[in-house]
Amino acid sequence: MSGEVAILAAVALPLAGALLIALAGRAPNLREGITLATAGSLFAVVATLYPAVAAGARPGVALFALLPGVPFAFAVEPLGLLFALVASGLWILNSLYSIGYMRGNDEHHQTRFYVCFAGAIAATVGVAFAANGLTLFFFYEMLTLVTYPLVTHHGTDEARRAGRVYLGVLLSTSMLFFLVALVATWQVAGTLDFRPGGILGGRIGNALAGGLLALYMFGIGKAALMPFHRWLPAAMVAPTPVSALLHAVAVVKAGVFTVVKVIVYIFGVDTLAGLASVDWLPTVAGFTIIAASIVALRADNLKRRLAYSTVSQLSYVVLAAALLTPLSVIGAALHIAAHAFGKITLFFAAGAIYTAAHKTEVSQLDGIGRRMPWTMGAFAVGALSMIGLPPTAGFVSKWFILSGAYTSGQWLSVGVIAASTLLSAGYFLPIVYRAFFVASPVADAHAHGEAPVTMVVALVATAALTVLMFFFAELPLALARQLAGG
Repeated sequence: MSGEVAILAAVALPLAGALLIALAGRAPNLREGITLATAGSLFAVVATLYPAVAAGARPGVALFALLPGVPFAFAVEPLGLLFALVASGLWILNSLYSIGYMRGNDEHHQTRFYVCFAGAIAATVGVAFAANGLTLFFFYEMLTLVTYPLVTHHGTDEARRAGRVYLGVLLSTSMLFFLVALVATWQVAGTLDFRPGGILGGRIGNALAGGLLALYMFGIGKAALMPFHRWLPAAMVAPTPVSALLHAVAVVKAGVFTVVKVIVYIFGVDTLAGLASVDWLPTVAGFTIIAASIVALRADNLKRRLAYSTVSQLSYVVLAAALLTPLSVIGAALHIAAHAFGKITLFFAAGAIYTAAHKTEVSQLDGIGRRMPWTMGAFAVGALSMIGLPPTAGFVSKWFILSGAYTSGQWLSVGVIAASTLLSAGYFLPIVYRAFFVASPVADAHAHGEAPVTMVVALVATAALTVLMFFFAELPLALARQLAGG
C-alpha cells in the first residue's frame, strides 16, 4: 500500500465504519463486531506508515485548494504518526471496554454512541495527518462537534449544561483566537504548511510573535490551559468510555498535539528561542500544572480527581514544548503517548468500579482492591505513570522533560515538575492505599467482584502498554527524536 493510499484509507475507514455501525444498529453483536473490525483495520493501516516515516520519508497527498497556497492536504510527519498510532491502537481497547460498559450499565442510544465514537476517531486521524493549519482546523472543529452528542449522552439537565460549557468554551476559543491566529499567520507567511524549522522565522518581530503565540495557545482550548479548562471537568458527566476518549484517545490529545505542531512547525523552536516576548508560556503552563493538581488533591469524586489530573498533565506537554530544547521537545512527544496509556487505564478502572460496585467517590473505595484486584492493580500502574515513577511510560517522558529544563537552566520549570510530582503522589497513592490496605466496611464485604470481562481485559491491556513503553521506549523515541531534529 502506497503512503498516499494509506493516508486516505486511514481517514476514510472510521467514516465508513460509522456508516456500517449505523446500518447494523438493530443487531448489537454485528454493530460491535464492525466497531472492533474497523478499529483493528485502522491501526493496521496506520502502522504501515511507520517504516517509511521512521526512515525519514514524509508521505502526503493534496486534494483541492482551500485558499491560495493552502490546499486541503495531508502529510505524515513523526509527531502526527505517533499520535495516530496511539489513537488508533487505543480505539481497539476502548471499543472492547465499551462493549462491557454499555451493556453492563444498560445504556441507551448505544448505536449513536458507537457512530459518534467512530466519527471522533476519523477527526482525530485528520488532525494527526493534516499538512497545514487550515486542514487541521477543519478536523479540530469536526472533533468538537462530533463529540458533543457523547458528552450529552445521558440527556439529563446536567448533561445538557455540561454540553453547553463544552461547546461554548471550545468553539469560542477556536473561533475567536485560533482561527484569527491562522489568518494572521497566512497574511504574514503566505502559507499555513507545517514545515521543519517553522514558516515564521525572519518574518515577525518580538511583539507580534508574543501576541500571535498567545492567540494560538489560548485558542487551542482542547489543551485546557487555564483559564480555558472548564469544559474538561464539566464533560465528566458523560459515560466513562467517553471520558477515556476525551482524556486519552482524542480530544485533549488533539489539543496538546496542535500546541506542539504550532511551536515546532509554525513558529520554529529556534525562532521562538530568540524572542523575549514568549517567555510567559512556561509560567502559564506551570501555573496550570500546580493549580490543577491542588484541585485534584481536594476532590473526592474519582472522575473529577482524574479530570483535574488531566488538566495538570496536559500542561506538562505545553511546558515541555515551551522550554524550546531538543530534549524537552522529545519529552513533549513522548508524554502525549505516556499520558494516553496511563490515563485511559485510570478512567477504565473508574468505570469498572462504577459498573461493578456503583461507587464514584474516593472515600468509598476502602478495601475495594481485595474484591477487584485486577482493576485496582491496573489503577496502581496508571497512577505510578502519572506520578512519573518506573517502570512506567510516565517516567520516560518526564525524564526527558526534566532533563530539558535542567540542561537549559529553567529552574522554575524544574521546581514545578518536582512539586507536581509530589502533588500527584498526594492524590493518587491514597487511593491505592485505601483499596489494598484499608479494611472494607463489614456491610460491603464480598458484595461484588470484577466488572464484565471485556472491561477487565481492556484495562489490564492498557496497564501493560504503560509498562511496555518503559521497556520498549525506542519505538516512540525513533519518531520523537526526528521531531526534535526538525
